[in-house]
Amino acid sequence: MDEDTLLEQFVASFEKLDEMIVYGDIDPVAAELAGGESDKSGLKYWRPLKVSTDRSLCDLIYARLPGRFPPLFERLVLSYRWAEVDLQAYRLLANPPGPDLSGLLGQMSKDRSLWESLIPAGLIQFGMGPDIDDDPVCFDTKSRKDNGDCRIVKVDQEEILGNKRVKVVAELAPSFEDLVRQTIRRAGDVQPKA
Repeated sequence: MDEDTLLEQFVASFEKLDEMIVYGDIDPVAAELAGGESDKSGLKYWRPLKVSTDRSLCDLIYARLPGRFPPLFERLVLSYRWAEVDLQAYRLLANPPGPDLSGLLGQMSKDRSLWESLIPAGLIQFGMGPDIDDDPVCFDTKSRKDNGDCRIVKVDQEEILGNKRVKVVAELAPSFEDLVRQTIRRAGDVQPKA
């Protein structure tokens, strides 16, 4: 399967795994991506936006990171904009609409304590644990493979905030591509909404 098809299936999994409800002013990115009128219950829903972003805009982010994104994630951020989405095993940070990727960098660096601990450790946060689990989900750039991909790890947030220590508590996948494929499989197991 080519990368474009893989990413289309990954992005399509968002609505199978997350309700994608817009909660008023709580999530301005979701509100910006909302389309149409409210449903019978008064709820609005957001949808990912397909875009075309120049690859050179990644350089502005890379200047602040300990390495590049895995190639498939780079292609994802250049091709789509989305709100924070809960994919059941992890939440993907938002990549807000805009002419550049400053919104994504803002999401990654929002918590200064995490940012200042993760970046020197070679970890790039791109997600969090599922539901209310705020443990960072990161690319471990120190495990980079020849193809540019790297393992996906979950880091204990409390160890950073309380002890200024980075502690990896789990490996979610050996690579971002594997994480994407796991997510697509998980979405395929979800029963259609009635």
